[in-house]
Amino acid sequence: MLGRLPSVLEGLRGLVVTDAHVDAFHGEKVMGLLGGGWGRIVLPPGESSKSASRWAELLEQIAASKLDRKGVLVALGGGVVGDLTGFAAASYMRGVRFVQVPTSLLAMVDSSVGGKTGINLGAGKNLAGAFHQPMAVFADTDTLATLPAREFAAGMAEVVKYGVALDAEFFAWLEKKAEAIRNREPAALERMVARCCEIKADVVSKDEREGGIRAVLNFGHTMGHAIEKAAGFSGVLHGEGVAMGMAYALELSAAQRGFPAADAARAVALLKTFGLPVAPAKGLPWGALRAAMGVDKKASGGHVRFVLGGKLGQSDLPVAVPETELEAAWERWCAHGIGE
Repeated sequence: MLGRLPSVLEGLRGLVVTDAHVDAFHGEKVMGLLGGGWGRIVLPPGESSKSASRWAELLEQIAASKLDRKGVLVALGGGVVGDLTGFAAASYMRGVRFVQVPTSLLAMVDSSVGGKTGINLGAGKNLAGAFHQPMAVFADTDTLATLPAREFAAGMAEVVKYGVALDAEFFAWLEKKAEAIRNREPAALERMVARCCEIKADVVSKDEREGGIRAVLNFGHTMGHAIEKAAGFSGVLHGEGVAMGMAYALELSAAQRGFPAADAARAVALLKTFGLPVAPAKGLPWGALRAAMGVDKKASGGHVRFVLGGKLGQSDLPVAVPETELEAAWERWCAHGIGE
């Protein structure tokens, strides 16, 4: 797949934006494929790079390279690199083209597809950004061979989300192929990534700017983002937050929508199979999490809104959940853990 980059970018010039970890594995190969006329910017790895200060610094570096409106940015890396580079592409000269080359599972199945770009603010996750569609996405599953086990597991949270929230048949396939996926067997990975992209592309094609149905892709993310923020965007990977957020959303779904307990247990068991946390994050009190949920993008009029579901493979648009039920669900989750 990476070998197709030159055919898409033939005759174009620009910058490859990556981070130090990804650059060590794939930077030289990609630069060699692109040939002369391309520069490279290497960022520090980690969520801390997805900040306003790093975004401004990146824009200055792009300007210093004398990139013009015909230039292209190539985001080579995981979700942080893709989101940051995409937002820089949307901002620089009021919009230049960019290409997504995701190297993490999470980026392949989620953040590289759909045109969302952005950065975190002190107040919360992804609060500044733009919709800016990439001119191409190259998801080469061979790059997953170098992905650390914890990062691979984090990506599986978004994969499981598609099954739980949107496709019960895909969920059953994940259960059946769990061992092959854990072993990173190429055929299983290719089919899995392709199906995730199909599901997301179908939803996004109906609602590019999240005015309606696209919001269902946020299943598990309201609590997930709150956990990330309460943890100071450190120590909890995005996928880990989403996994815990899905467990909490399933607790709410059972109470508010009658989600079957047996299927909730299946969902939690699958998350655990892939090495993901499903119990409440230690050291994060309800007060801190509730405050973080208050600045979630789906919040409205002071009310926290959640994507909930009534059955496996089906979810609803975000709805406000009564304040008393939010904390009660938290207490039940802390007491026994959904599906335990």
